[in-house]
Amino acid sequence: METVDYLRVARKRVWILAGLPLLAAVVATGVVLLTPQRYAVTAYVAAPALVGGVAAQQYTGSQGANQFVAAFAAAATSPKVVEQVAADTGVPAAELRDGVTVKQVGASSQLTLTYTGADRDQVAPAARAMTSRALTFLFASQVDVATQQVAAAEADVTAATEGIREWEASNKVSQPDKLFQATLSEQSSLRQQEMSMSAVGNTRGADAAADALEEGQKRLDDLGPKLPGYQALIAQRDAATGALAEARQGLQAARAQVGAADPAEVSSVGAVGTPSKLSSLLRTVPPVAGAGLLIAVLVVVLLEVLRPRQDG
Repeated sequence: METVDYLRVARKRVWILAGLPLLAAVVATGVVLLTPQRYAVTAYVAAPALVGGVAAQQYTGSQGANQFVAAFAAAATSPKVVEQVAADTGVPAAELRDGVTVKQVGASSQLTLTYTGADRDQVAPAARAMTSRALTFLFASQVDVATQQVAAAEADVTAATEGIREWEASNKVSQPDKLFQATLSEQSSLRQQEMSMSAVGNTRGADAAADALEEGQKRLDDLGPKLPGYQALIAQRDAATGALAEARQGLQAARAQVGAADPAEVSSVGAVGTPSKLSSLLRTVPPVAGAGLLIAVLVVVLLEVLRPRQDG
C-alpha cells in the first residue's frame, strides 16, 4: 500500500483511531478521580553502625549496604512482621503488604519505608510499627541464636568437667598429669641424693633413697597408661571452654547490634502527605491512551484484512 492508501484508511476509520484512545483516557481519568483518597508517610532508617565495620557484623564488605536494604525490605513484608504490625495497628495484613515500598538512599546504608493507606490516622502508626518490627526481626533473632549457642557451649563444658570428675573418682587419683610430672621431678632429685649418699659412704641414706625411687617408679608405672585417657578429657574440656568464650563474644556482639538497631534511635517518621490527583493522572492517563491507540491501530488493520474476504 502507498502512503495515500494509509491516509485513506485512516480517514475512513478515524472514529476508531480517535475514539478508542479517547475512551481509554476518559475511563482512566474517571478511575483515578473516583478512587478514594489515599495518604502516604515515609519512615527514614539511618543506622550506619549496622553496616560495615568488624567482620562479626551481619552486613560487611562492599555489598553490605545493598544487602542490608534488601534484607530490611524482605523483613518488612515478611508474613511474621506483617502479622505483628496488623495486630499492633488493626490494619489488614493484605493492605499493609500492598501499601509498603522500601528504597535505598543512593548507595548508602540509609533507606526509606513509604506506606500508603486509605486511613489518614493509621498510616503513620503502621509505618512506625513496620520499621520497628523489621529491625527487631533482623537483629533480635541473632541474640536468640547467640544465647542458644552459649547455652550449648556451657552444657559441653559442664559435661566435660563431669567426665573428668568421674574419671578421677573411678581411678582414685586427682590431677594425675600434675602428679606424674611432680613424681618425675622427685625421681630425678632422689637419684642425685642416692648418688651423693653412695659417694660419701652413707649406705643407709642411699638405701632410703633407693626405696623412695622404687616407690616413685611404681607410681609412674601405674599412672603412665592412664594419662592418655585423662588428657583426652582435659583436651575436650579445654575445647569446650574455648567454644564457650567464643559464643559469649558472639552474644556480646549480637547484643551490641541490637542496641545499634534501636528503632527509637535510628528511625524517624515524616509527616503524612496526600498524593496529588494530578500526578496520578499524569502517570496513568498517557500510558492508557497510548495503549488505546495501539489497540485501535490493530483493530483497523484487522478490519482492512478482513474486508476483501467479506466483499468476496
